Amino acid sequence: MTELQDWIQHGAEMRRPLLANPNLRDEQKIVIIGGGLSGLCTAFRLGQKYPDKNLILVEKSDRLGGVIQSWKKNEWICDLAVNASRPHPAMWRLINDLGLAELWKPSTDKVNSRWVWLNNSKHKISPLSLFKIGPLKLRKAIRNSRKGVKSVSQLIPHHKISDALTLGIVNDTSDNVDADFLFPSLTKFGPIQPISNRKLSKLIAPTYPIFQPKSRSIASLKGGMEVLIDALKERIEAMSNVEVLLKQDIESPQLASERFDTPLASIIWTAPGLIENYEQTSLSIFAVGFEQKHVQQIPLGYGLLIPDKSIPISGILHESDIHYSQRAPEGHRLFRLMVPHERWDQDDATVKNSLPEFFGKNKPVLFENIGTRIIPRFKPGHMDKISKLSYDFTYLGWSVSGVSITHVVDEVERLAELL
Repeated sequence: MTELQDWIQHGAEMRRPLLANPNLRDEQKIVIIGGGLSGLCTAFRLGQKYPDKNLILVEKSDRLGGVIQSWKKNEWICDLAVNASRPHPAMWRLINDLGLAELWKPSTDKVNSRWVWLNNSKHKISPLSLFKIGPLKLRKAIRNSRKGVKSVSQLIPHHKISDALTLGIVNDTSDNVDADFLFPSLTKFGPIQPISNRKLSKLIAPTYPIFQPKSRSIASLKGGMEVLIDALKERIEAMSNVEVLLKQDIESPQLASERFDTPLASIIWTAPGLIENYEQTSLSIFAVGFEQKHVQQIPLGYGLLIPDKSIPISGILHESDIHYSQRAPEGHRLFRLMVPHERWDQDDATVKNSLPEFFGKNKPVLFENIGTRIIPRFKPGHMDKISKLSYDFTYLGWSVSGVSITHVVDEVERLAELL
């Protein structure tokens, strides 16, 4: 595959390091540690490509899927972590290969707005937001970020806007987030792109199966993203060359090599925690539902980002607005609240008492704490550090490649091609 063909296949994901040991192709037995989305995709793709190899998928907990979980209560459906995917051919290819094309639809056409909470009021995020920063100031910051090892706050020199962006993605303030990690195309991290973004986008567009997405749209599965996990499990269980082991606590690749009597080169690590000084943040997810007539003042949209640390909620996602499929009972709207633990006193009433500021005086008909998310920290210099690492095993997953579902899915495709 030529360099340009690589970029057509994977787009800007080519900028991200791939910590893969090419000697993996020579191993007859492959052991995958971690049964989250990355581990499941790895077992699925490599199980397909190498029917004569023996694959073992090992998970610490009693369930597969990792952070991908869909909460359901009567007609309410809310995803705890990933609820949709931005446009990327690798995600579309996975959905198509799993036979889920009929359930995979773009976000509703009427939903095209996002907001940020600044100075106690809601502001729409648009090209005009650049004027809050200053176009010349932003351009200078972007150029300066290309020197490497910068934070998102240095890339986007408006703290409240940059904090809103990072809190909504990685649950951390912009001073603590690597600009190369979150915006590698802006910082020009990694390999040099062979052609302009515009030309590359035109070449990528026809490669989408199912349907060609619109710019800035997202897509999701009817029934929630756990449908993806169920499909992967079903396909893997049907493969005679893949074995799944649950409740297996393997603390390192070295221990995996010893336990399964196989060289380190045969180990694929997709679990978190191996990187030196590994840190995490945590937040709780709340599902909040209202009667439609009580939240008519809230326009349709993707959601609101809240960088104000005095408020326990860092983000409000409009769950029932976004998806083509029903996520709430008829005549109702569903919202997903992100509540960072560093802002919160662990009392659900504190969150509930903050709702009137954003939703009005009417009480919700649904208010439920549906789970906790643990997110890796990606401090400035993360990508530079990752690009210099070298292991005797293969290291994939959220803590290496990125927190987007497309990063994880595309990374596994790149591994399969390398082998």
